[in-house]
Amino acid sequence: MQTAGRPPPATPGTAARAADAPLPRIDRVPATAYIAAMALRDILILPDKRLRQVSEPVKKIDAGIRKLIEDMLETMYDAPGIGLAAIQVGTPKRIITMDLAKKEEPKNPQVFINPEILWTSQEKATNEEGCLSIPEYYSDVERPAQVKVKYLDREGEPREIEANGLLATCLQHEIDHLNGVLFIDHLSKLKRDRVLKKFTKAAKRAAE
Repeated sequence: MQTAGRPPPATPGTAARAADAPLPRIDRVPATAYIAAMALRDILILPDKRLRQVSEPVKKIDAGIRKLIEDMLETMYDAPGIGLAAIQVGTPKRIITMDLAKKEEPKNPQVFINPEILWTSQEKATNEEGCLSIPEYYSDVERPAQVKVKYLDREGEPREIEANGLLATCLQHEIDHLNGVLFIDHLSKLKRDRVLKKFTKAAKRAAE
């Protein structure tokens, strides 16, 4: 996720505009844990067909998965973005990284493995979203204002979280990625077709 019109908080691959209650902090890890031994990965850009792939659950959190998570965090911070799904770096695994810390706050990397939405509120909220896979394009998207999500942390421990505001938006945006859904799919067909046409033309020019 990508933030619009301002530097990202400390980094849903996602963008959102929201003013709401303080957000819970998840899986807090010192930022220094991510300084060494990481590599940036290329972010897939629309219309790459891999973005429509449904990601597979993580069966075992091994060294390869841990390295993927570290690479995702570095890639997300470098982009910069506030959320990233593994499929956005070409790996179809159900993993999400986020950091919603504000610019003046310490980094707060968050990781969700095999996230699943258990409940959504009837109340809706509209926020401006963007995406690292659809760079520099932003649009208002309506989603449930609150969600309850279960997931595994980096140690494989099962957790649940109830989220609202920016965190709820980012979780829904990034979980969409794991299911091959982009935020533009929530827009009108006219807007969606315009975006797809624009990025398809750009991809063709880049290939020439």
